[in-house]
Amino acid sequence: MNIRFLDLQKITHRYEPEVSEALARVVRSGWYLQGTENERFEKAYADYIGQSHCVGCGNGLDALTLIYRAYIEMGVMKPGDEVIVPANTYIASILALTDNGLTPVLAEPDPATLELDDSRLEQLITGRTRSILLVHLYGRCAYTERIGSLCRQYGLKLVEDNAQAHGCRCADGRRTGSLGDAAGHSFYPGKNLGALGDAGAVTTDDAQLATIVRALANYGSQRKYVFQYAGRNSRLDELQAAVLSVKLKYLDADNEARRRLARIYIDEIRHAEVVLPAELPRDDMNVYHLFPIFCKRRDQLQQHLTRYGVQTLIHYPIPPHKQACYKTWNHLSLPVTERLHEQELSLPISQVMTDEEVREVARIVNAFE
Repeated sequence: MNIRFLDLQKITHRYEPEVSEALARVVRSGWYLQGTENERFEKAYADYIGQSHCVGCGNGLDALTLIYRAYIEMGVMKPGDEVIVPANTYIASILALTDNGLTPVLAEPDPATLELDDSRLEQLITGRTRSILLVHLYGRCAYTERIGSLCRQYGLKLVEDNAQAHGCRCADGRRTGSLGDAAGHSFYPGKNLGALGDAGAVTTDDAQLATIVRALANYGSQRKYVFQYAGRNSRLDELQAAVLSVKLKYLDADNEARRRLARIYIDEIRHAEVVLPAELPRDDMNVYHLFPIFCKRRDQLQQHLTRYGVQTLIHYPIPPHKQACYKTWNHLSLPVTERLHEQELSLPISQVMTDEEVREVARIVNAFE
């Protein structure tokens, strides 16, 4: 048996011939940037998320970076201001802050939910805190009413990193990406809503923020050859927008397929050394971008699965505060984050896996000695 972690070829084929037809339409049009395909996708995705504005950009890191840069241009923040961010996130969440001269304040997660521990947040808020960056890690909704209340109480901007949670909902039914002041989205090919290359977007109800983000992503220009800001080149191309428009139509069904497979894992993995994350109050609060499990003998478990033809990944082997690029943080002790990074192993899950494959993976996990 050979079970791949993520079969992108099979996933792309799932949307044929629509994807090929969409690509051919763009090629024939002769218009490859900032055209009707972008307009169509931005409108559809804004409606899907439940926000007034969607601005396509080059990737998910750029989306977050542009949001915080726009807040600086608006005078809402300035370099040196603090942003609370999960300590166990992917490094892109933190790069978006340091690239803007903002100061990340690393917050430990709740070991049961894997998301920001809202009981720890208020003690991290200072007179320099301007925002909480909420990361819906693994495809799980990280929002809580306590987090929303703290943002309102202290006047903090709530920014969502929705790179892993397209289509996810919170407890009151709203979609992630619409819960705060703005959200960054990644459409990296391996995401639940993935392009055929790098792509990203910002969603918001703030018209001023959206206008500035769009200008910043276009060299800082709102009118050709006139530059109000020192911007960057970060645009969603027409080919990627066309592909995303096709795949967006199937996102809810694809997420439901992932939930069905995840339920098999949850029901059938029974091993004394393997811990599964806590289930959330509603099924649609998790889109299972990843299916993480935790084991003290993680590396040996991964080798065991590899021997039986099951490909797994680790998300992520080294936490951000132990990375060389942030060496001034290397002395920090964040025990919950460090334990999760030492024990996490992601099992294969996608909308093209079969029930039988998932049951086989569960059986192999249970056979670990």
